Amino acid sequence: MSRVNDVGGQTGFGALEIEADEPPFHADWEARVFALNSTLVRNGVYRLDEFRDAVERLAPQQYLATSYYERWLLAIETLVAERGLLDAG
Repeated sequence: MSRVNDVGGQTGFGALEIEADEPPFHADWEARVFALNSTLVRNGVYRLDEFRDAVERLAPQQYLATSYYERWLLAIETLVAERGLLDAG
């Protein structure tokens, strides 16, 4: 099944910009999302393959309009909500 993230061999996405000495995170919140995901996987809230699937299940418009770590955050929110772990109060 082909999803929006499967763009291998496709054209029209523009040039790839590579920063010299690019940092792993461009903002503090990105590092926190990375740490949150690592903690949730390590504690068995979900598996890494479930996380990847949640990223890939994002609607195409949403996937293409968000940054790498924004997609991570949306996937985390999806998985936590699907497991009923969000407190509505």
